[in-house]
Amino acid sequence: MKQQRSLKSYLLILLKGMGMGAADVVPGVSGGTIAFITEIYEELIKSLKSINFGAVKTLFTQGVFSFWKQINGNFLLAVFAGVLISIFTLAAVLEQWLENNPILVWSFFFGLIIASAVYVARKIDHWNWQKAMALVMGVAAAYLISSLTPATTPETWWFVIFSGAIAICAMILPGISGAFILLLLGKYQFIIAAVNDLNIFIMAVFAAGAVVGLISFSNLLSWLLDKFHDITISVLSGFMIGSLFKIWPWKHTVSTFVDRHGETQPLKQQNVLPEQFEALTGGDAQLVAAIGMALAGMVLILVIEWISYRKKAT
Repeated sequence: MKQQRSLKSYLLILLKGMGMGAADVVPGVSGGTIAFITEIYEELIKSLKSINFGAVKTLFTQGVFSFWKQINGNFLLAVFAGVLISIFTLAAVLEQWLENNPILVWSFFFGLIIASAVYVARKIDHWNWQKAMALVMGVAAAYLISSLTPATTPETWWFVIFSGAIAICAMILPGISGAFILLLLGKYQFIIAAVNDLNIFIMAVFAAGAVVGLISFSNLLSWLLDKFHDITISVLSGFMIGSLFKIWPWKHTVSTFVDRHGETQPLKQQNVLPEQFEALTGGDAQLVAAIGMALAGMVLILVIEWISYRKKAT
């Protein structure tokens, strides 16, 4: 695990964290995907795993500096500072973009995730039937999760803690969106409103659940990456491919529900082709612009991969 880094390196990690935070507020896109393609995923998981009783013992016996070094604190601080900056500055912006230009936003992420899945799958040197089966299982799991219908759930403190713990697990899984899990739990609008309204109590309760879930789940993921690295990567690649079902840009709303603010929200949506979208909704499919945005997402991944390659070569 890297410990000695320059200020420039930590600023870059901060930017990667901002990318994770921006992705995490979009239902259907995972911050874990951004961590994976920016090559901080495995270090993030291992750093989170190091926050345990042993680290607490180090804190009381050897002091704050040793504790901070043991948990790779500078790295975690840079990542989560970036995540929080994005959540508090981009939540409202992304919400507005999704409302005003949903096809273009989803097209960008669609292209980004296609390229990301290919990029991640290339990390596996030798494919065999076990890895291929793991990939298929990942695709199936993400597809099934994405096809579930959002529920109406309580707004009590214990359910907010539970939502935080479950959503944060999904946020560090490439291809499974924590924001979408919140949507399934009926808490996406509730948490976004708390962030935009700076509701400290709700945010603190949600954060408490997120911390518990993050530390617990990172231990499992770290063990899987250590013991079954290629199989785990195959499953994660499958998650990313399966998530494409959720973020397909052209959707027809089959049924709706009224949220707690009295606003009508989509409950069940069906993926359709661009020409079907125009026939069913009367709206513009924006096909040329959508293709352009998807290509932009792919190019972004290629640029990130090229920069990563150049850094390794120097």
